[in-house]
Amino acid sequence: MNYQDKTILIVEDEPALASVLCEYFIQSGFQTHIIDNGQEVIEWVKNHQPDLLILDLMLPQRNGLDIYRELRTFSQVPVVMATARVDEIDRLLGLELGADDYICKPYSPREVVIRVKNILRRSKEGNPAQQGYAGLQIDEQKMQASLNQQTIILTPAEFRLLSVFNKHPEQVFSREQLMTLIYSDGRIVTDRTIDSHIKNLRKKMQDVAPESECIKSIYGIGYKLTL
Repeated sequence: MNYQDKTILIVEDEPALASVLCEYFIQSGFQTHIIDNGQEVIEWVKNHQPDLLILDLMLPQRNGLDIYRELRTFSQVPVVMATARVDEIDRLLGLELGADDYICKPYSPREVVIRVKNILRRSKEGNPAQQGYAGLQIDEQKMQASLNQQTIILTPAEFRLLSVFNKHPEQVFSREQLMTLIYSDGRIVTDRTIDSHIKNLRKKMQDVAPESECIKSIYGIGYKLTL
């Protein structure tokens, strides 16, 4: 695989670490860019569309978790999250954020490059318009969804919900997890808000595929996609 046309955005506020990691990527043929604070990331991604992010969690001005949540409202660019704490990785996994990989400092730059290559290789083998579960197809770039080749007209919140479900078919999400994943701006929403979105999303999907249960309620826990 030729990496000369691949750009890696390294979001890291430790200059020495960012520089070393950058050098390893350049030696492997990648193009790179470094950002040392959390405030500039979203705008840079929108303007330059990198192929992958190395995203540190602890950043000046804005933390990596908030950045990741906003990224997922408009882009599915692969993200490797970096942290200095092993227990932080456990917490992130518990949130089911869906990052492509997690690395703990101090890490081997050579290993990070290998992981990135593997992620990009998997992305190349997949379809850019993500083929969903049982006939569900989602295009994250255009924010469009279809089921059984029929377009589903969704609100932004409904689209984000469906995108989360589509990445983890048969996985049960609590209402709290869904609130965290689809609202990146920290607004206060209630369980009933999520229930309302689910109800509307379920109806729209069943209008297209009436024989499918689509989004199933798991009593006392939450919801899952089961087509």
